[in-house]
Parts: sequence; C-alpha cells; structure tokens
Amino acid sequence: MMKATRYVLFSVFLLLVGCATHPDYASQFRFPINWGNIDNGRAAFIELQCHQCHTVSGVDLPAYAGESPLKLELGGEIQYAKTYADLVTSIINPNHVVSEKFLEIFPAGERGQVRTIMPFRKNMTVEQLIDVVTFLNSRYVLMEGYDEVYYQ
Repeated sequence: MMKATRYVLFSVFLLLVGCATHPDYASQFRFPINWGNIDNGRAAFIELQCHQCHTVSGVDLPAYAGESPLKLELGGEIQYAKTYADLVTSIINPNHVVSEKFLEIFPAGERGQVRTIMPFRKNMTVEQLIDVVTFLNSRYVLMEGYDEVYYQ
C-alpha cells in the first residue's frame, strides 16, 4: 500500500512539474519573430501578391498588374499595439477577425455574414510568414496617449 501511495504521489508530482511554467521564462517567451527581415518581408509581400489587395502605410509598392478587387491599407496609426500573434493570425486565418476597414464596404445589415476574400497562400513558407509579419509590424505606429497593451 505504501509503495502504491508513493507511486501516485510521484506521478502527481511529475504531472504538476510538467505543467508548470518556470517563472524565469514565462514572461520572456516570444515567437521567434525577431529573426525576421523587413526587406525580405517586403519582397515576400510582393511575391505572394499581397499588394493585389493591400497597400502598406509609408511604403511604395509596385502597381499590381492584374485586377484588384479592393485596396486595404495595412500599417499606420493604431490605438493599441498589434502583437506578432495578431499579425500571424490575420495572415493564416484572415476570417478570425475581419477588419473594420473591410466591413465598412458592406451595408451594416450584411456585416455579420461577411467573410474575407483573402486567399490562403499554400505556397508561403514559415520564413516568408515571419518576414512578412516583421515587415508589417514595422509599419504600425501606436497613437500618442494609447497603451501598448490592449486586452479585450
């Protein structure tokens, strides 16, 4: 009986240790976005044809040769700091949060059913994703008087 109790206690201990976040690292974990390259991100943005529907605040991009269904500006002044996770999510799952700028195109009564027209880029590499996010992140400016952290 004593051996079984020790086994259970040891198992519970291992489970708890496995679930714990070491306090020295909890606040320091960051997605490896710091390795991204702004210039490569701009190039990937063009290569992946993101400029078909998007402009980027303060950046000259080549004109898109084909038809552009709309133009939404990315970057510029914002009221709360976008996180790397916000930008990554917007790229890989654009319907997660649909941009207010995009919704403004539609009548108020239709906005609840609107899905983005942004295609999923199957050929995008992780390196391109990191670079594009680094590029876009460099174009956002937090408006004066607003907090860097925003919680919904």
